[in-house]
Amino acid sequence: MLAEPMIHASLAQLRRALDSRQISSVELATLFLDRIDALNPQLNAFISVDRAGALSAARAADERIAAGTAEALTGIPLAHKDLFCTEGVLTTCGSKMLANFVSPYDAHVVSLLKAAGAVSLGKTNMDEFAMGSSNESSYYGAVSNPWKTTHVSGGSSGGSAAAVAARLVPIATGTDTGGSVRQPAAFCGITGIKPTYGLVSRYGMIAYASSLDQGGAFGASAEDCALLLSAMTGFDPRDSTSLERAREDYAAALVAPDTGTKPLAGLRIGLPREFFAEGMADDVRAAVEAALEQYRALGATTVEVSLPNARLAIPAYYVIAPAECSSNMSRFDGARYGHRAAEYSDLADMYSRSRAEGLGAEVKRRILVGTYVLSHGYYDAYYLQAQRLRRLIAQDFQAALTQCDVIAGPTTPTTAWALGEMADDPVQMYLSDIYTIAVNLAGLPGLSQPCGFGADGLPVGLQLVGDYFSEARLLNTAHQLQHVTDWHTRRPATA
Repeated sequence: MLAEPMIHASLAQLRRALDSRQISSVELATLFLDRIDALNPQLNAFISVDRAGALSAARAADERIAAGTAEALTGIPLAHKDLFCTEGVLTTCGSKMLANFVSPYDAHVVSLLKAAGAVSLGKTNMDEFAMGSSNESSYYGAVSNPWKTTHVSGGSSGGSAAAVAARLVPIATGTDTGGSVRQPAAFCGITGIKPTYGLVSRYGMIAYASSLDQGGAFGASAEDCALLLSAMTGFDPRDSTSLERAREDYAAALVAPDTGTKPLAGLRIGLPREFFAEGMADDVRAAVEAALEQYRALGATTVEVSLPNARLAIPAYYVIAPAECSSNMSRFDGARYGHRAAEYSDLADMYSRSRAEGLGAEVKRRILVGTYVLSHGYYDAYYLQAQRLRRLIAQDFQAALTQCDVIAGPTTPTTAWALGEMADDPVQMYLSDIYTIAVNLAGLPGLSQPCGFGADGLPVGLQLVGDYFSEARLLNTAHQLQHVTDWHTRRPATA
């Protein structure tokens, strides 16, 4: 098969091509590796590329295919966000602090995908230690949006999103602490899903905020995300937050669309009045409402619901997440691994100099905020109060989900902004996550899918939120819309 169709093929098409020997896994990996070499200099989506490791894994995948033991992802190229520890490969978290850290072990997600026969091509760029909404805080430089390289790709998983959007790789892993899979997916015009908290093991996933972090999946379509997520989930006894429940085949749960029927008949889509109030850009609103009209045509009904405490999500999040960040980041002190200052007078000076040199401005800002809210005299006033708000937000979602099956709204209030536009206004950047953060606070699954373009020609995302363990429903809901629209098949000029 010609290279061009392979680059733009879905996972199902790639599976058929590999199984029918139209292309080998080695040839497919080489095709995407060469594409990374050609396009990554302008996008900066990858921090490191492991050509030798990828080709070795591809040869092993070809042997499995020949033996008839291939799984859904065997021989399929992918990339990992650079906070998943990968044995023998640089794992930097986008930071100078870990610029020389080669992991001695695999994260659970990496192990699962290796066992499935997927071929990792490298590690993608990210906001430093996953702290950011634009992928501009990376020590390795900002990631450019493939649709307009003068604009941000979103964060913190912007490298993975940009790589999939530009077809440097068909699928990629990411993590979502406050929207870091869904927001870059929206900005880059692809599909991204954050599952229920605890479905994906956090073992070997370098922590930012442990009660919020969750691994997620990027793909061009809901079907591609379903295939990747199915391979990523599963109980892990090494992670105390991992949920012990049967694994699901999300791809098998996708309902094949049947022309002339209404595949979503009976589905109730809740529209939170708080999400459709002021703050949403007009072009985003137009694209979202057009997508909702498509859902009605597919048989779904829409009902108004309320999330009265949603407005408190950002202040609650920016107390809880920095508090957990302050604790998690204490391990990066230059003593055991990571960057160590060249000159220091004593142990305390080594700690302070190493951290001052190794960590960027946004990470330092969040450590300081977190240390403050956890300090004596402020713990009750800030941290405990934020945890109470978190419970109220989760209760709001549960109340709303008694009136509907899925909650829908914009993923972001605007399309991607220009690189550097919010560099001096971190609070304004924090507000860009206004629709995504509450989902993490509640531990619910959320998905973003492309639903159109803004006035500037940049993608718009539609967010779907479901009850706990409703990933299959979210993916199928997106899958049905993608059967009757082509937003997920649009490609930027770079692709």
